Amino acid sequence: MANKIPPLRAQDKLVFLLALVPYLMDRDRVSVAEAAQHFGVPEQQIRDAVRLIAVSGIPGETATYQAGDLFDIAWDDFEDNNQIVLTHLVAIDDSPRFSAREASALIAGLQYLSSLPEHADREAIATLTSKLSRGASAAPTAVAVESSALDETLALIRESVAAGTQIEFDYRNSRGESERRRIDPLRVESVDADWYVRGWCHSREDVRTFRLDRISKPAITSEAITHTAGDVNLPETLFDTSDKDIEVSIELAPSAIGLLGDYVADDAPRVASGDRVRTTVRVPHFHGLKRLISGLPGVVTVVSPPEAREAVARWAQAGAEQYAEEQ
Repeated sequence: MANKIPPLRAQDKLVFLLALVPYLMDRDRVSVAEAAQHFGVPEQQIRDAVRLIAVSGIPGETATYQAGDLFDIAWDDFEDNNQIVLTHLVAIDDSPRFSAREASALIAGLQYLSSLPEHADREAIATLTSKLSRGASAAPTAVAVESSALDETLALIRESVAAGTQIEFDYRNSRGESERRRIDPLRVESVDADWYVRGWCHSREDVRTFRLDRISKPAITSEAITHTAGDVNLPETLFDTSDKDIEVSIELAPSAIGLLGDYVADDAPRVASGDRVRTTVRVPHFHGLKRLISGLPGVVTVVSPPEAREAVARWAQAGAEQYAEEQ
């Protein structure tokens, strides 16, 4: 005797309906058999659920169900052809929608995610993009995120990590000096919009961090890695301090400290100065400080030492002059 499927409890039936309704909304027409296969349930359970949806809705201002307060389906298609077509939607149609501009921004972000190796060709991203396009209050502006050399470098490094082989590349440090490096890639990480690879550098015989946009001419070698993340001391923080680092005193709003990430040590002093906080950051050289401060205009003020203030001021002045020349 075939095993009889036990009836759904009320709670399970509600969960099933909450999943079925969006599924049907995303499709203009779907067969009972197709829906049953998608959810892994008997066809009769789909038919019963559809009939229940057809008597579901939200009462209007009169607190009684009026015309238009209930879901509706194309009954002839359902009864004669086993096809499910929702002809009237309630409640969900009244929910807030993204504006066309908001939907365009989200779609651009999804396109960027799909360009990354770990998200490439993901059906979920494509489905969500389609939902955003249909669910916006107006048609979103067509957007496209162009791939870049950085994406190719990231893909190549991830391929090297997966294969367990060394990778070599030309690296331009923050001082503008370029050198060919060969590393055992250990970890790929991102901070805001910047991507980094940490690995065992065979030139320095130590762990080093490399920013991907400073890498050029990357090439996977045939040499197997000699160090793994379990073999070396790989700090949890992306940037390590050194005895040679320069300590710089800065002032900023308390809420902006998180924007500086690992540059501000957990034990760095924090002294109130009016509505701002004075603390310290450690940088390997003033060039790195210039880039850090320029990324937070009007948010961070360099207090000391004087050489740091002068370096940042010259950097800002040079940028302003270049901007004036382009006008």
